[in-house]
Amino acid sequence: MSLLTVGINHHTAPVSLREVVAFTPDATGEALQRLKSQTGVQEAAILSTCNRTELYCSLGEGSETVPSAWLHEFHRLKSDQLTPFLYHHREENAVRHMLRVAAGLDSMVLGEPEVLGQLKSAYRMALDARTLNAPLDRLFKHSFSVAKKVRTETEIGRSPVSVAYSGVKLAQRVFDDLSSLTVLLVGAGETMELTARHLMEREVKHLLVANRTVANAADLANRFRGSAIPLHEMPQHLSKCDLVITSTGATEPVITLQAVTEALKKRKRRPIFMIDLAVPRDVEASVADLEDIYLYTLDDLQKITEKNQSNRQAAASVAEAMVSAEVDGYMNWRRSLAAVNTIRDYREQVGAWKDTMLEDAQRKLAAGADPQKVMQQLANSLTNKILHQPTSTLRQAASDGREDLLSAANELFNGSQPKS
Repeated sequence: MSLLTVGINHHTAPVSLREVVAFTPDATGEALQRLKSQTGVQEAAILSTCNRTELYCSLGEGSETVPSAWLHEFHRLKSDQLTPFLYHHREENAVRHMLRVAAGLDSMVLGEPEVLGQLKSAYRMALDARTLNAPLDRLFKHSFSVAKKVRTETEIGRSPVSVAYSGVKLAQRVFDDLSSLTVLLVGAGETMELTARHLMEREVKHLLVANRTVANAADLANRFRGSAIPLHEMPQHLSKCDLVITSTGATEPVITLQAVTEALKKRKRRPIFMIDLAVPRDVEASVADLEDIYLYTLDDLQKITEKNQSNRQAAASVAEAMVSAEVDGYMNWRRSLAAVNTIRDYREQVGAWKDTMLEDAQRKLAAGADPQKVMQQLANSLTNKILHQPTSTLRQAASDGREDLLSAANELFNGSQPKS
């Protein structure tokens, strides 16, 4: 069984492609079942975020091309449409990659914590879909533990440099003073909560929160002295808004060209600054072509955040060393599984022999046979049974000149004996 990670992320593919292969939470359960049903796929998990879509799989021999082929098929893409943008990590490299993702070392914003929560959600969905067994299950738990260790023992997460923070900083560059603006947040998830917190630190007075589930919008708005509106009413409020920041899980744009065009007419050429943090994108791409609209996507923010991360680089070097050590720990456990299976099978075999011979001895005792002779026969028979296959194999190894096997047997059988 081999471990493989296949995916695309912000390093390898633009947002226009990342949104094509994103999995919505509602679709992930079915996708996991379909992936697990592919020939050779023994375990499967899917991580899908704004910046990456990754498949984590344990595979049988000769199945390494199955996950990437399935990814094309699931999203109805041509067989090689994703190939130039895909990366493949195998065995130790797959383990290292997941640990780096969990620790925020592979994120657009170095050390950001949101991806760990997303990885935990991917783990829970795979558990619910019953597509995990011991090896991949243990790798997820190991990655969570390593991420906690990295965050506790290094400075990588100390300064606020999340995508939400970077978006607000970008808005601050444009407007200088955010306090007089009317700000619209579209969505009510973790990213929007973090964005709202950063806005409140800059004393934004007029905050609107639009969401499909109005109760969630109201909960977020109430915590930050804002107002909630249903998502379907959002176009009517666009004309009041100077800054729009959006991050929903919608599969289609929630802010259309028509809605923005009508809002601009009412604003009489006063511009709107928009930051789209969603994948798939929440703002229709053609909105960027409108005059008086300044639209930034995640790809635009990446260029900005790269300049803001120098203070985390030293901590990242320490974190990378910690990850390398933890990769070795997991791989040692994984290699030990072969021995565990062999030991279990051998114990079961010897146990079956013992039960059979014990029943035979009990029958003889019940029939009046000499107990001492019965016990001696039981001991001799069980000893001969246990030793027969190993000794036959060693004789054949000696005949074939298999010094490696003879040396291993000598270490195995003599290594546990006390030295005289």
